[in-house]
Amino acid sequence: MRIRKKKWAAPELSVCDFFVKNPQEYAGKWRTAFKNDQPLVLEIGCGKGGFAGQYALRHPEQNIIAVDIKIDMLGVGRRTIVRLFEENGKTQDDIDNLLLVNYNVEQLDRIITPEDKIERLFINFCNPWPRERHKKRRLTYPRKLKMYKSFLAENAEIRFKTDDDGLFEESVAYFEESGYEITYITRDLHQSGFEGNIMTEHEKMFSDEGINIKFLIARVKPSDSPKE
Repeated sequence: MRIRKKKWAAPELSVCDFFVKNPQEYAGKWRTAFKNDQPLVLEIGCGKGGFAGQYALRHPEQNIIAVDIKIDMLGVGRRTIVRLFEENGKTQDDIDNLLLVNYNVEQLDRIITPEDKIERLFINFCNPWPRERHKKRRLTYPRKLKMYKSFLAENAEIRFKTDDDGLFEESVAYFEESGYEITYITRDLHQSGFEGNIMTEHEKMFSDEGINIKFLIARVKPSDSPKE
């Protein structure tokens, strides 16, 4: 997603209590970055923060790390999350189970390691990169799915949502060939009866346009789990 330069983004994040300034320091010990020792979940390409903010509110028993490569996007995300908490009668001080991280997903295994044991990974409406020469940039491309295995806990799951038919169908194949078992799949999420869905900004936009939302849940096959 393209976003205009936000001159205020970096200054606001620099004084934000739930923005991690040096994520490398927490490699292998992300639980210490939170004020509580709860299961870790991860959203990559968190965009404007709507999903992460809603998830943190809905699941106070879990800690969510929300990662994006664009500092301007994270600035917008910070404001979105603060607004969501305030709308739910809470203050910024109550945001204790969510952290924003500015990092390149291509190098994610440098800051998230096997010791972190991520229990759920969210990939929501990532860039479809439709051209053949760009497909390796996809967040569901086999090379990245292999990387995610390195830090996923036993029985962890990946939840993937998209509006793009081509990306979804090819990603189904990516998961299967990369040693994942697809435990749930629908090509029309909003008519599927699936409970617990959290609507993202993109999801609402595409749904309002009449585009079906594709969704799957995948787990690493036991035989493909990383060795201790």
